[in-house]
Amino acid sequence: MSTGSIPTDNAESGWRPRAVYVLAVVCLAAGFAVGYFLRGSESGRTIPGQTGAQDQAGSVGKAAPHPTKTLEQMKQAADQQAQPLIDQLAKDSRNAGLFIQVGDVYKSNHQFRDAAAYYEKSLAIDPKNVEVRTDMASCLFYSGDADKAIAELETSLKYDPKHAGTLFNLGMIKWKGKTDAKGAIAAWQLLLRTYPDIESRPMVEKLIAEARQHTPQ
Repeated sequence: MSTGSIPTDNAESGWRPRAVYVLAVVCLAAGFAVGYFLRGSESGRTIPGQTGAQDQAGSVGKAAPHPTKTLEQMKQAADQQAQPLIDQLAKDSRNAGLFIQVGDVYKSNHQFRDAAAYYEKSLAIDPKNVEVRTDMASCLFYSGDADKAIAELETSLKYDPKHAGTLFNLGMIKWKGKTDAKGAIAAWQLLLRTYPDIESRPMVEKLIAEARQHTPQ
């Protein structure tokens, strides 16, 4: 899907590859549940300290799980894919990038609690990695902890108040996870004020309009 007029100069615009991906799919908002927006944000990410072990682990963060697999089968697949990376961590326990790669493996196999745990270990080493913290928040939401997910997104905004993916996801989780339409609207309005020319603006505005229908008068 083309990102159209979405800015590509990250250094000047404050955009990140993962944020661009999130907003590139926002045009599908009316037809998909919140989970769609919080997946697959590894696209275009540069992982610190990345090594060749990613090839051993398969298409980390990109290969969708087979639709007929059970969660237990996906857990087994994730454990197998992640093992070479975990072996490396035994020798290089301060490698934040390796923890991210393991988290991506578990996330791509819908093992969200495990993914969040590995992202958290990476953030203990590199707490300023807003993109990974945003991913961890999405995994926490999938695991049923909307409150902690929101807390992590708010922490992300302390590091980068203009991070588009964080603002978008914060709105989605506040709305879908906490029925906080007012909070969702505030996040999305800030997103649009920060990036007024995004191609996806009409669909973000549609989400705002839908949320307003659920806002107490």
